Amino acid sequence: MRSGFEAQLRAVSLRVTRPRLAVLAALRDHPHVDTDTVIRLVRADHPTVSHQAVYDVLRALTDAGLVRRIQPAGATARYEARVADNHHHIVCRSCGVIADIDCAVGDAPCLTASVDHGFVIDEAEVVFWGVCPDCATERTAQRSASSEGST
Repeated sequence: MRSGFEAQLRAVSLRVTRPRLAVLAALRDHPHVDTDTVIRLVRADHPTVSHQAVYDVLRALTDAGLVRRIQPAGATARYEARVADNHHHIVCRSCGVIADIDCAVGDAPCLTASVDHGFVIDEAEVVFWGVCPDCATERTAQRSASSEGST
């Protein structure tokens, strides 16, 4: 996959560097992670890469369109390498885990605004909120335990 990352970087006129390759690999393997997690993942294989280098790489890759920065309300910014489509996200209200959801209907921008106010709309950002299966199971178990203790 390294040659794929190299081609992606060259296609947007970015130099191929070790930190850029490492960040792309980290985001491919771990979507929706925050900056601190990206730093930890990169430094696991490349301990000499600085925190600042990772911040700079994330900014360059985001500006070039190779990485998407998302920031659900009340959460820290997260990054993902899935940028070739206009997908959406679902966020767990309990633990904060994020998952991708393919377009709701049709081609990008997936939704048609009832009024565009003269804007040329090219993207719709939709965030679904709920409780993930793990947290839902935990909540059910807690409710069962508390109801058994009160009888």
